[in-house]
Amino acid sequence: MKRIKFLNLGRINAVYEEKFKELYSKFMHEGSYILGPNVTAFESEFSSYCNCKYAIGVGSGLDAITLIFKAHMLLGNLQPGDKVIVPANTFIASVFGIINAGLVPIFVEPCSKTFNIDVTGISDTILISAKAILAVHLYGQLAPMDSLINLAKKFNLLLIEDAAQAHGAANNRGQRAGSFGSAAAFSFYPSKNLGAIGDAGAVCTSDKKLSEAIFKLRNYGSSKKYSNQIIGVNSRLDDLQAALLRIKLKDLDNLNSKRREIALFYLSKIDNPNIDLPFYDQTNNHVFHLFVLRTNFRNELKSYLDTNGIETVIHYPVPPHKQPALLHYNNLSFPITETIHKQVLSIPMDPSLSIDEKNYIVNCINKFDPSC
Repeated sequence: MKRIKFLNLGRINAVYEEKFKELYSKFMHEGSYILGPNVTAFESEFSSYCNCKYAIGVGSGLDAITLIFKAHMLLGNLQPGDKVIVPANTFIASVFGIINAGLVPIFVEPCSKTFNIDVTGISDTILISAKAILAVHLYGQLAPMDSLINLAKKFNLLLIEDAAQAHGAANNRGQRAGSFGSAAAFSFYPSKNLGAIGDAGAVCTSDKKLSEAIFKLRNYGSSKKYSNQIIGVNSRLDDLQAALLRIKLKDLDNLNSKRREIALFYLSKIDNPNIDLPFYDQTNNHVFHLFVLRTNFRNELKSYLDTNGIETVIHYPVPPHKQPALLHYNNLSFPITETIHKQVLSIPMDPSLSIDEKNYIVNCINKFDPSC
């Protein structure tokens, strides 16, 4: 039986193989392997794409989040122990980034319709005690940025974006993910809409002082070799990864359009009373990093699709506040978040899916009967 992968990275990246081989050969012969010309060029190209003044290539999306907060602390905008509002249903990296910087995450519930942070559900008590908000564009859909910007202004909060899943998402004014807050963290993990062939990340910002701090922090606290102005880390985007990202960035909007086409196909064709489909307003605010179903029969559906050769993934089975690593948060209760994490199932969202594969996926889902 033919199997449909959740994401066929080999097939997706095959179209870039020849161009990448050319860049690889040049990369090898030039011998500039760390913070080389491809990193500099990609930083310029990606900042322009995101409508920001600066981009700083780093080692991963987690590092990007951590370094943003550390840079704000270095500039005196945050102090150790300050509280940061973050949606309770995010991926664990959002939370670890806050903690790794010496700050305290304050969890809030998401909107059950969009999965993104519910601005109306954040109490004034939390807002008054917090110093920052980490807005997560979960699954590829922009968080309610206009409302969050107003909230941040009203309560004098730093607004930071976790845009790891939303490369290219834009609001109705064409403003892209990464250009709303003081800074934004991106991941180029291989499965992302703009994916490398290993770990990679970036920070985008239009704040010059913040960018200068992050440039130093990522490279041993140095802007000049053997001169270390601050205590930093080693978190540098590999020149080889940057070379591939430069190639793929040119095709990102096209790939996002294909993802939206697949999403619209699913939304128009999937019809099963046991399954809820994701919200989509049919604008560019969603780039469908993931297409996430909800069902009370998640395990049964996953097993059924696997039996029929369709690979699925649960994003995410356990919310951060219930993880063993965050034991002191385990007693907290977030009913909306916990329900979501028990119900969600991501089906293949791959821009290289064929029409036959899409039809097969839809037909299988429509035939699913949990009573059988």
